[in-house]
Amino acid sequence: MRIAFRLVDVFTDRPLAGNQLCVVPDAPDLPDHLKQALAGEIGFSETTFVTEADGDRYALRIFTPAAEIPFAGHPTLGTAFVLVSEGRVSSPATQSSPAGEVPVEVDVDAGFARMRQFEPAFGARIEDRRAVAEPLGLGPDDLHPSLVACVVSTGTEYLIVPAASEAAVASAHPDPVRLGVLLADAGAHGCYLFSSQGQMAKARAFFVDSGLDEDPGTGSAAGPLGAYLLHEGATEPGRLTISQGVEVGRPCTLLVDVADGGGEWQVFVGGGV
Repeated sequence: MRIAFRLVDVFTDRPLAGNQLCVVPDAPDLPDHLKQALAGEIGFSETTFVTEADGDRYALRIFTPAAEIPFAGHPTLGTAFVLVSEGRVSSPATQSSPAGEVPVEVDVDAGFARMRQFEPAFGARIEDRRAVAEPLGLGPDDLHPSLVACVVSTGTEYLIVPAASEAAVASAHPDPVRLGVLLADAGAHGCYLFSSQGQMAKARAFFVDSGLDEDPGTGSAAGPLGAYLLHEGATEPGRLTISQGVEVGRPCTLLVDVADGGGEWQVFVGGGV
């Protein structure tokens, strides 16, 4: 069997940076066990398998090296960019995945893609600063003095953890066992540690059960971070620029636009492809 694939770099304006993605554009008949094996063999944060593509709609499934997940950010942008650039679908397009339908826009000439994520959902808040800090290899004083860690989802649940400084974000070194317990108790898929000032943020994403420890650029966490900051009154409506991936040698820039107009949230995440 010969299986064609594309390698894509997301959240960057140049090749060999950003978050790596493998896209399999023709995968309607591949069995699930082979999809999972291929994702493990590639070893990127995610590999996508397109099962349908026609007109302005397509369907896909997303696999980490260890498991299938219902939704993810950079796989959405990277897959949409491949399909539009190859004329398989038009832009704007609608992506269908196990999590639901996501509108995506692609500008091939500009090397840019953007998605609208789901309505934010705010979950558990963790007031115990030591319980949050220590699984990340930090102390309580490394966390923000007033903002509180909270689970937020715009498609995937993340424990959003506000740090006191960029230095604290850079120095984190999670204990996988303790972090796994923290995430399980909170009901979160991963942890997004960040420090922000105005409309700029530095962030890192940590996982324990996806076959990767740290993700270079996490669009499914960037949306929750933007919603969290607006919800907490820590930022103004508009564009938030997130820097991520420096610590793992894959620098990423994620652009988040969040508005809460009359209770109707709009969360957009985009970046270079």
